[in-house]
Amino acid sequence: MDGGGCRLNGGAGGDGQGSGPQHGMITLEDLEAFSEDQLSDSGTGSFEEREMMEDEEQDRLLSYWQDVARGHRIEVPRGREQDEAHDLKDMAEPIQQLTTNNNGTHQRETVPFTLISRKEKCGDVLYETRHYDKAHWACITVKEDTYEQSIGYGFMKIMRYICQQNSLGIYLGMTIPILTVVRTEEANTSMSGAITVAYYLPSNHQAQPPQPLDPDIVIEVWPATTVYTRAFTGATNETTLMSQSNTLAEMLDSPGLYVTDSFIIAGYTNPAAAHRVNEIWFIQRQ
Repeated sequence: MDGGGCRLNGGAGGDGQGSGPQHGMITLEDLEAFSEDQLSDSGTGSFEEREMMEDEEQDRLLSYWQDVARGHRIEVPRGREQDEAHDLKDMAEPIQQLTTNNNGTHQRETVPFTLISRKEKCGDVLYETRHYDKAHWACITVKEDTYEQSIGYGFMKIMRYICQQNSLGIYLGMTIPILTVVRTEEANTSMSGAITVAYYLPSNHQAQPPQPLDPDIVIEVWPATTVYTRAFTGATNETTLMSQSNTLAEMLDSPGLYVTDSFIIAGYTNPAAAHRVNEIWFIQRQ
């Protein structure tokens, strides 16, 4: 696998660190918590009334994102980037669409893979070896002051792309897992690089991926890849991730099998959930 970019090898370098129990990606469930009553229709009344309602809606959305971000120890100031606040109102309709789509009418698509082998002990799955085919992914590499901030800002930008900020101007559909590619020091001893948040394009968009309007998001063709993966539950902060990395490395007991300067966290559930479902992936060497 070649270096650089947003592919499964981990992206660009940088600094990333953090601590605390409530960390991870801001997910679809966070958006669904924003009720439809809060996303009131602003399409009626005079121009002045609509403009006032849109401003109020923008403030509500910004406040919502700030509340969500605080739960992940992420700061969302009004002045950080002007479009960070102003574009939030454009997500009102897609958020309503997301809520409706996940009330049973649409299912989230799972990234397809082929199970190669499974290592078990006393009925428990220690790890699996899987093959993932070549596919298009939308990804963004982020370097913020902390690991948590990088995850938060990266996912919010990806969510905008999924919702509406794409060349088709539509909600693309949610896929799982959302991946976070983490760069590390040599031999996976500590986190060292900018993280990459990656979204698998749904099958109906794989042939012709909608282009992002945000120049920070790129569409990458990730090559066919084999990974060693182990499931775990709970927090996804730097301490727990390095612990999970060490556990999987001990189980494999052969550093020559996999890439040692990065790993991947696959997130399947809301990080605020009591029993968070995650996986750690090691990439098999080519």
